[in-house]
Amino acid sequence: MKAIILAAGYATRLYPLTKNKPKSLLEISNIPIITYIVEKVNELEVINELYIITNELFFKDFINWKKNIKSRLKIEIINDGTNSLENKLGAIGDLNFCINKKNINEDILVIAGDNFFDFSLINFYNFYNTNKKDSVLIGELENKELLNQFGVAVVENNKIIDLVEKPKFPKSNIVVYAIYFYTQETVKLISEYLKNGNNPDAPGNFVSWLYKIKDVLAYKIEGECFDIGTFESYNDALTTHKFTNSIKES
Repeated sequence: MKAIILAAGYATRLYPLTKNKPKSLLEISNIPIITYIVEKVNELEVINELYIITNELFFKDFINWKKNIKSRLKIEIINDGTNSLENKLGAIGDLNFCINKKNINEDILVIAGDNFFDFSLINFYNFYNTNKKDSVLIGELENKELLNQFGVAVVENNKIIDLVEKPKFPKSNIVVYAIYFYTQETVKLISEYLKNGNNPDAPGNFVSWLYKIKDVLAYKIEGECFDIGTFESYNDALTTHKFTNSIKES
């Protein structure tokens, strides 16, 4: 299984913090967000390669970051060739770009590079591996005012039966985080999704399309997960996280 971290966005909502620095390299306790993600991915023995896809603007930043990282997994930084909002590929476009460039034809783990979470992915993987079906991470969001910033799902018997990305009128308080396990068969559907003219941005849009044509299962998070998309969410992660700073950068 391959792992892909999506880190090619331009994060304009976090300007000026991210004007000259990728969001994934913003720090919490002096450690870049993406470093925490890499540690969690390294715990999954089933993963044999890790790809991080970014853009031309921040490619060198990730190359420099990689020099200081100790990882069991081989990490490859992929440049999608874009340099602005005007020519960006979008999260799903970047995922497809990576799949095609590396000729990936197997199950994948996909993680948005701005997710900061404090739990292991091992139990989530075991859930996926037991069911052999596409699986997403969900959580209950207490602050209803923030629901329109997420994909909001309706779940029955661990199965997604309704999912809308950033809805005006949420049907529940169950949000889907951008951490997914996709089967080999679903990997092939990503290009079909894009060829049909669907929205290439926001990885949750693909899940909103996918659950209508095949089963997508939901696994509840076992800790905290922060989608670092705004100053408020970044500040929440800075002030409430429970990490022990066990990650070391050489």
